Amino acid sequence: MGHEGRIEGIGVAVDESTDRAPAVIIAVDDRYIPIMVTPDQARAIHLGIHGGSFDRPLTHDLLVEMVTDLGGAIDRVRIDGLHGGTFLAKVDTEQYREGSVQARVFDARPSDAIAIAVRADCPIEVAAAVIDEAGQGPQELDLIDPDDIPDREGT
Repeated sequence: MGHEGRIEGIGVAVDESTDRAPAVIIAVDDRYIPIMVTPDQARAIHLGIHGGSFDRPLTHDLLVEMVTDLGGAIDRVRIDGLHGGTFLAKVDTEQYREGSVQARVFDARPSDAIAIAVRADCPIEVAAAVIDEAGQGPQELDLIDPDDIPDREGT
């Protein structure tokens, strides 16, 4: 059984090993799960959170629209595993056909699953084993207020 998570924010890892890689921070209870993503993935998630749009749909927007227009629904996304430092995810959907419902599960990259979740307004569930292995307490994750980040001139 998983625990419901929420996106705490999108940040940048600033240690020597990550070279300022973007990270989506998933908060679960009193723990934080940092998931490294590419800049493009971070932007797609950010746009989904803030309702940003383009003249043409982005891939995640298109996918959610196709699923719903074809009579389906996205129920939830799950961050359900961690293998060799790589997070694993699933997208749980339902397909409605001739009065019956059929559950379908799709393997996904966590960044894609999260980008879909913010557009479909569905829960993000994190497996207990993932929380145990990757969860960090507030004291372990150096979260800073974006207003405290100096601008390019150093002020």
